Amino acid sequence: MSARSKARKRALDVLYEADIRGTSAPDVLASQAERRLDSGDPALNAYVSELVGGVESNRERIDELLSTYSMGWSLERMPAVDRSILRLAVYEVLWRDDIPDAVAISEAVGLAQDLSTEESAAFVNGLLGRLSDIKGRLGIEPEVILEPAAKQDELMAGESPSP
Repeated sequence: MSARSKARKRALDVLYEADIRGTSAPDVLASQAERRLDSGDPALNAYVSELVGGVESNRERIDELLSTYSMGWSLERMPAVDRSILRLAVYEVLWRDDIPDAVAISEAVGLAQDLSTEESAAFVNGLLGRLSDIKGRLGIEPEVILEPAAKQDELMAGESPSP
């Protein structure tokens, strides 16, 4: 599993926990980071923070899009894990130009297959595919990424950044 795949899974854990507990994702992230530090575990991958922060910053618009394009499924009716997977993936597809849509969608479908149902995986794939197809018409400006997460991870690991 790649570093970004692990970061997506960790970000999903944070988003899911925040959703279930009814608290903010940044608070859950801070709590998890503190627990890791206290237990001597390695620090969280920088991409986890980027994902959680990005979803949180754009959550109102993400939820609006999910409600609009989920064809008969309200956010409340969706299983919490599916809702969290979709929020994460919609952020990557619509706000991150450094992540190919196909990669973000594939990762989300894989998470749905591993953590939810076969029907959920198909639903996630269809909804994200639709949003990817129409993203140019949604009026969303991708975020400016000053230092891609992959390079941040290399620097944190003490490796030389790739060109």
